[in-house]
Amino acid sequence: MTEAPHWGPTPLEGGGTRFAIWAPGVDAMTLRLSEDDRPMEAAGDGWYSLDAADAKPGMDYMFVRPDGMAVPDPAAREQAGDVHGPSRLVDPESYAWQTAEWRGRPFEEAVFYELHIGTFTPEGTFRAAIDKLDHLADLGVTAIEIMPVAQFAGNRGWGYDGVALYAPHNAYGTPDDLKALVDAAHARGLMAFLDVVYNHFGPDGNYLAAYAGAFFDESKHTPWGAAIAYGEAPVRTFVIDNALYWLKEFRFDGLRFDAIDNIRDDSKPEILVEMAERIRAEITDRPVHLTTEDNRNITRLHERGENGAVPLFTAEWNDDFHNVAHVIATGETDAYYADFAHDHWTKFARVLAEGFAYQGEKTVTGGERGKPSAHLPPLAFVDFLQNHDQTGNRAFGERLIDLAEQDMMHILTAILLLSPHVPLLFMGEEWGETRPFTFFTDFHGELAEAVREGRRREFADFAAFDSPSDRAKIPDPNAAATFEAAKIDWEQVGSETGRHWLALYRELLTIRHRQIVPRLAGTGGNCSRVVQADDGVIGIDWQLDGALLEMRANFTGETRECPPTTGRTLFATTIRSDDHIDARSIIVRIDTGEA
Repeated sequence: MTEAPHWGPTPLEGGGTRFAIWAPGVDAMTLRLSEDDRPMEAAGDGWYSLDAADAKPGMDYMFVRPDGMAVPDPAAREQAGDVHGPSRLVDPESYAWQTAEWRGRPFEEAVFYELHIGTFTPEGTFRAAIDKLDHLADLGVTAIEIMPVAQFAGNRGWGYDGVALYAPHNAYGTPDDLKALVDAAHARGLMAFLDVVYNHFGPDGNYLAAYAGAFFDESKHTPWGAAIAYGEAPVRTFVIDNALYWLKEFRFDGLRFDAIDNIRDDSKPEILVEMAERIRAEITDRPVHLTTEDNRNITRLHERGENGAVPLFTAEWNDDFHNVAHVIATGETDAYYADFAHDHWTKFARVLAEGFAYQGEKTVTGGERGKPSAHLPPLAFVDFLQNHDQTGNRAFGERLIDLAEQDMMHILTAILLLSPHVPLLFMGEEWGETRPFTFFTDFHGELAEAVREGRRREFADFAAFDSPSDRAKIPDPNAAATFEAAKIDWEQVGSETGRHWLALYRELLTIRHRQIVPRLAGTGGNCSRVVQADDGVIGIDWQLDGALLEMRANFTGETRECPPTTGRTLFATTIRSDDHIDARSIIVRIDTGEA
């Protein structure tokens, strides 16, 4: 080979395919192409390669160790069947794009809608999801956020246990089917984001240790075992190329990086920095937006450059917003909610004004957490009342609408959609979906039992599950019924409740797009102040680009005093216009300085 090796099959000019795999743990590797075994060439530094002129799309292949053990390609673009069997060659140019001129949307326009392909529609496929995109566009959503689709063991799962990180999960459809979904989203003006997982591989179907033990660093640990060894150049290549693959070949508008606090990397630059820099250097014809999930509340990856430019990551999923809102809405203070049980009005106001509630303070459940965040612009934070984690990690997967009173939900929904932070909805939320979304998998044997019992142990710290008999009531993640129950009910869209909630979401998103979004791009950090935060009443003022946005909310059951506002009303659930606010109500006004 005359160029640096890359993982996975690469089409050759004039036909055929180049196969490459990093296998430093063995002294030989064989390619099995349609049952024909061919010795691969050692390419140095643990790499093996082979150019096969007769290798064409549709053909199946595996790699074979010297002892005869056959393994799938960890960088396969498609699996022929499950994660244990052959990989399949695909033609990366076979899909005819209908929106080739799509150039994305600026991040200030983002309204995320998180969805799980398997439960978003009755069919649970990429193609079936296309039929629901008009609903989202009409609602005012501007970006679909797809939970991980990398091939994982079995048919059912959240997607966070992927093992073939380049292969779309074939229970959902083919690579071309996924491209068709992205294409259809772009045709409707919707951005498409993909959730990617670079902190671990799933427990079933990951064969890397069988030939590339150096892919993992036993000296560093994560909740799932040994950390991925990002100090190894081939490992870095694997994940950086993977991120670029989704963005280039599938034309996603951005990626959401799962649980980056569990990526253990001491390299300089660290893998996340190098990845973001490579993405921004190589994709320059359209905006690419990169978001992270990280419970450390750090800011160094999201700092802005000159004129507000984003050199690395665009925004952070803001768990603090959800956690304190959840405590306010439900009164729950078990487990990690204990960190928000006290001074929650102050914490909620701080989240809205500055981004994070914890900016270096000591938590109840652990040590100090966070860094000062007020200097970041509001667009650096993605807020949500529900998402897959915060719903699915409940024992019974209850939606917030089942846990909080309706007028409380009205206030919180208005805050979510009318604050200058970026809002995210979880599928079905917009019509008041009540079907549970619990954790589900499709494991078997000892692994299934371990996952089932591990799931139940997770809730030992919750008062409602302090006994084994109570924990035994938690749904079995491996039961098909658990998965089926999580499918959202589209028939509820036309119900009286569904129409009520849809009308509210449409109204709020219309206001957001018309009055708030145009003023966000020019809004920097340190733009807000808390004018009240005590005993059930909060007031926040944001100085946006060219306007003052004023929000006053009363969560109590009685009329309360609040700081006066000066602008015209954008949205209100109260008729008060002076320095008082009605019980369980919210007022949002905007002052543009015009008479």
